[in-house]
Amino acid sequence: MRLEMTRLEGKRVLVTGGESGIGREAVRLFVEEGALVHVIGVNRGELKSLEEEFHAESVTTSPADVSNESEMSEAVKAGGDILSGFDFIFANAGIGCEVEPIVDRDSTSFRKVLDVHVMGAFHAIKHGAPLLADGGSIVITSSTAGLAGYENTAPYVAAKHAQIGLMRTASKELAPRGIRVNTLNPGPTQTALQDGIAVQSTGLADAKAAAEEIAKSIPLGRYNTPREVAEGALFLGSDASRSITGTTLVVDGGFLG
Repeated sequence: MRLEMTRLEGKRVLVTGGESGIGREAVRLFVEEGALVHVIGVNRGELKSLEEEFHAESVTTSPADVSNESEMSEAVKAGGDILSGFDFIFANAGIGCEVEPIVDRDSTSFRKVLDVHVMGAFHAIKHGAPLLADGGSIVITSSTAGLAGYENTAPYVAAKHAQIGLMRTASKELAPRGIRVNTLNPGPTQTALQDGIAVQSTGLADAKAAAEEIAKSIPLGRYNTPREVAEGALFLGSDASRSITGTTLVVDGGFLG
């Protein structure tokens, strides 16, 4: 028996990219806070494991590639039908990129990163906003890379900057319905995606050693945990942030300085 109301009590949440990393930890946290969650992702095995973890009572899933509009349209509709709409959309799906200079980069792989991050968030908003209750919240996972430039990661940096532009436009368009739109901008976080970036950017083969090297540039001296980033998403998705829209929430241990 709960002694007090939790922060997402009775809320209906759509999460993209909820199979692993920040997304999966966010799903766990949202359920702990009283939400019903529908997860969209590409990894069917991990989606099934999520349903098994929560016995399909608090978490339901739909397989879809966020960059594919027809798949996203169907998946978002399926979640909306199950939950009778949404109160909070967490557009979190993302991928990394190879660390290499612009002049050596393949345009197809560049476009793929933009498609997943930018078109994925666009599809979540386009098809999710009509099912979102007035007064609801949309949170897009951007990055400190959306607020700064890092060499040899052009597609990721460009995509993360573009997400912020999308957020600012959507926040204006949806404000008449009381819907808030913000980005969550984490710095280095303990995820498999970050491990790959760290190994490539430092040239160190061992992921732990690479992480320790990057952590030296973080004032707090360590990576975020996925839970800490998920707490940021929870804040932006809950009524605690009901006056916050059109802005970025940085969770980076001081990394940007």
